[in-house]
Formats: sequence, C-alpha cells, structure tokens
Amino acid sequence: MSKPLLGISMMAEADFVSALLPLLQSNSVDVLEWSFDTLYHSNEPGWLRDLLNFYAENNRLIGHGVYYSLFDARWTSRQEEWLRKLKEEVALRKYNHITEHFGFMNTENFHQGVPLPVSLNPKTLEIGKDRLYRLQEVMNIPVGIENLAFSFSVDDVKEQGVFLDELTEDTNGFLILDLHNIYCQSCNFEIGLQEIIDLYPLDKVKEIHLSGGSWQESAYGKKQVRRDTHDDVIPDDIFAVLPSVLTQCHNLEYIIIERLGHTLKTDNEKDDFLNDFDKVKMIIAASDWKEKEKKNWNAKDIKLPEEPLEDLVLFEEQSKITQLLFENIDVAVIKDQDFHYFKTENWDAEMILTAQNIIKKWNPY
Repeated sequence: MSKPLLGISMMAEADFVSALLPLLQSNSVDVLEWSFDTLYHSNEPGWLRDLLNFYAENNRLIGHGVYYSLFDARWTSRQEEWLRKLKEEVALRKYNHITEHFGFMNTENFHQGVPLPVSLNPKTLEIGKDRLYRLQEVMNIPVGIENLAFSFSVDDVKEQGVFLDELTEDTNGFLILDLHNIYCQSCNFEIGLQEIIDLYPLDKVKEIHLSGGSWQESAYGKKQVRRDTHDDVIPDDIFAVLPSVLTQCHNLEYIIIERLGHTLKTDNEKDDFLNDFDKVKMIIAASDWKEKEKKNWNAKDIKLPEEPLEDLVLFEEQSKITQLLFENIDVAVIKDQDFHYFKTENWDAEMILTAQNIIKKWNPY
C-alpha cells in the first residue's frame, strides 16, 4: 500500500486557523476533512470556501457528516432535508468520500445531540442499512461509517466491530477507525486497546481519526470516565499503538487529526497541536509502506425500497431512552426498564450517568 495522506479536520474558528497556518504555509497538510453539515455554503466565510475548494480541486478533500443519525427508527423530514443538502454539496464541491457516525440521535434539538449506541440485532441492522442505502444513493463516491466512543455496556464495545462490518457490506462501504473513541472504551471498560482494535474488520479501514479528550470525575468515586471531547493532546497510549495499527490496516488512505476550533487559544495549546501533527508525521514516515495496487471502488447496485424502513417499537424505545436520560431518571429505574431492543439491565451505571451529563450539557433547557 502507498503511504496514507496526513490531514486535519478543518474548523472555522480564528484560533484554529491561526494554529493551522504554519502547516498550511509549509504544505504539510495533505488532505482536509470538512464536516459539511455544520456550516452549509451560505454560512461559509470566503477564505474557508476558497481553502476547501482548493483542496477539492486537487482531489484532497473528504467529507464528514455529523447529523444524519443513521439508526433513527423513524424517517423524518429532517433526514430528507439532510440528504437534499448533501446532494447539493457534493454537486458543488468534489469530495473523495463521505463519512457518518454510528449511532442514533433523536433529540428534538438534534444539532445539540450526541450519538447513542444501538444494540446489535437484525432490526437495527436493517434500519441502519436502509439509511446507509439512502445516503449512498445521493452520490457516486464511497461512504464510510465511524465507530462510536460512547458505550453503555461491554457488549456495546464488543459488538460494534461486527455490526459495522455487516452494516457496510451491501454498499461496498468502509470504516473510519477513530482510535481515541476506542481509547475511551478501553479506559471506561478496562479492556486493552489492541484487544478492542482486533474486534474490527481492519481491511475495511480507509481512514483513521486521532484526537485527544478529557476526564470526567466519577459519580461513584471510582475511576474517572474518559470522554471524546477533542480538546487536548493525543494520548501517549494511542501513539504507542499507532505503528502496529498502521501495519494492520492494509487499505488505509487517510489519517486525520481532530481538534475543536475553540480549544487552541494559548501558545502552549497551539504548540501541542503542532507537536502532535509532527509526531504522527514521523510515525507515518517510519512505517514500512509496500506499494500495493489501490482497490477501485464501485457502487453496488442496490434495490432501494420506495418507503424508508421504520420500526415504531424501536422508535418509541429510542425516544424513551433519550427522555429518561434527559430527565435524569434514577439509574436503577433505567436499568429496570423492560425494553425489547435495548438491554438496559446490562448497562454500566457510570455510563448511564455520563450519558445524562452529556445530554444535559447539550440540551440545557
């Protein structure tokens, strides 16, 4: 395989651009990833539009969606609108591929949501495939899915790789392997980082995400909870495992570093960001990249049902879970729920409280 391109998840904040400028001036950023659904064209400042267009014209732009919500069990006008805007976006600007997150996000104020994991069962897989078909249908470029950082139980952690493998099969899709998301799961469930990585179909990994995060104090006074907040340096444990991961992902094309735009205010923070970039660059350079013929992607012919697949029982359960978390309902009550699709009795109490904190943070009213 040829050496993967190293890039940055682009942010529009002035602090971020200031930190990124030395890398842009030295032509060190091989590729940009842009979360196209956070600012659509009408809100893009001119300098950002020009930068994204420059990378697009040179076949060095990839897209990352945040708000489609792949596993919502009810199809809504919001998803229709999201796909319509995406179709316009890929017509206006050339993306090499598009990716979206695993999970569901059915809060009313979806822009303030957090993707929550789904259980591996035939119905949720069907819903996910239907949504992925519809996403693939609007464009003739590869579509990939990113693994989720947040898990309610050790079952969520262990099932996700299998689920993603099955989910992407019919669309000839691929995976983003987000190593900090796996690091969060490793810390929160005390499973080895490499042990979790080995549960994923690594031949399907076309892109790797690297980032830092933060620690949240434990509600029970035990170990801290690791959160995927994109506001700090990449942990040493990720750097330690990265060289071996690179040798395992034979179809890897892109490595993207993520950092939130408002978290690079001080000179130290900017230096740390540049140091992380240099460390990753050195690891890539030190790896043994054997030339390998790149696999050509072809869209699979999918017969799309005219009506989007829905499951009202699953929708009711997703809505109820979101409501229970939002209303800070007692953990014991949540674990005692008799759901068909969700096994809340197996959920980790600490992670239930963490989900409540996240949802409360994003939906304060």
